[in-house]
Amino acid sequence: MNDGTLYVVATPIGNLADISQRAAEILASVNLIAAEDTRVTSRLLQHLGISGRMLSLHEHNELKRSEQLLIHLGEGEDIALVSDAGTPLISDPGYPLVRRVREAGIRVVPVPGPSAIISALSVAGLPTDRFVFEGFLPGKAASRRARLEQLQAETRTLVFYESPHRVLVCIEDMQACFGEDRQAVVARELTKTFETIRNGSIAELLEWMQQDSNQQRGEFVLLVAGADEIENPGQLDEKHVLQVLLEDLPVKQAAALAARICDGKRNHFYQLALAMKSSMPT
Repeated sequence: MNDGTLYVVATPIGNLADISQRAAEILASVNLIAAEDTRVTSRLLQHLGISGRMLSLHEHNELKRSEQLLIHLGEGEDIALVSDAGTPLISDPGYPLVRRVREAGIRVVPVPGPSAIISALSVAGLPTDRFVFEGFLPGKAASRRARLEQLQAETRTLVFYESPHRVLVCIEDMQACFGEDRQAVVARELTKTFETIRNGSIAELLEWMQQDSNQQRGEFVLLVAGADEIENPGQLDEKHVLQVLLEDLPVKQAAALAARICDGKRNHFYQLALAMKSSMPT
């Protein structure tokens, strides 16, 4: 008997119309659906007209449940893994299951679709060529501040998830750590009825949310512009270093010493030294 397949299926983050045709077909065809909350997934299945067999898989049972699901896969059953919203494993349960299934040599197939991270980045107006996802910050104030302080010099766009009961204190801590002028975006209730996407400085966003309690409700993606890249004022000019050394040393020796001084690769400095030596007046 062949093993079954584990499908990691992305589901809507709000608007049920965002379900892909492929995701719907997979959910209708598998033998079992492993759901973070079967009550939430049952509403989606009802919307799609699907009456699938479900099993819960959440943060409190995923280790034990993973072993059970491995048995089902080994018996040739296909399983769909879904979270309450968006792409499974992204700040959602499922990592132990996927790891164990892959270790067992069983096929794992992604069924891509909605993701709050990517959705927020696509409309934020902040650089998206390089970003870092931090998920939920620590709940305790001291730990949260400590983590944000570690990110002060990060030049990539920062992306966070946050809950409504902590969003204000989180933005206050961001202001303390990143400065009130750092640009940021609040993306709230994405794809839902009260979707709100607001950009501005951290100070402006904090004031806006403090003045309107409605903006403190729902699910949040917070995006913060990365720190400005600052050139190291003490960075050595490798050509200048080589030029000085070549006045008194052979090419090979000058290149080796320049590589040590500038913390670079010897071959790079050797090739550069050859080029510079050939252009020097004799």
